[in-house]
Amino acid sequence: MTIGGSIALIVVGAILRFAVTWHGKYLDIQAIGVILMVAGVVGLGVAVGLLISRRRARAGTQVYEERRYMEPPG
Repeated sequence: MTIGGSIALIVVGAILRFAVTWHGKYLDIQAIGVILMVAGVVGLGVAVGLLISRRRARAGTQVYEERRYMEPPG
């Protein structure tokens, strides 16, 4: 899950939890909102953790270039 997707889940969950006043007979919209917000926070943590670990792995890598020159056939 990307950082943007996680933030979108948090926003949609907050809207369902705090802004929607409809109450269904068999559906609890507020609970669904809380579940989406928790999933968004967990996804955001995982996405940021992966981003940090990828940057650390790249920082230690050294790249060098080796060129071999050959004389043209004579």
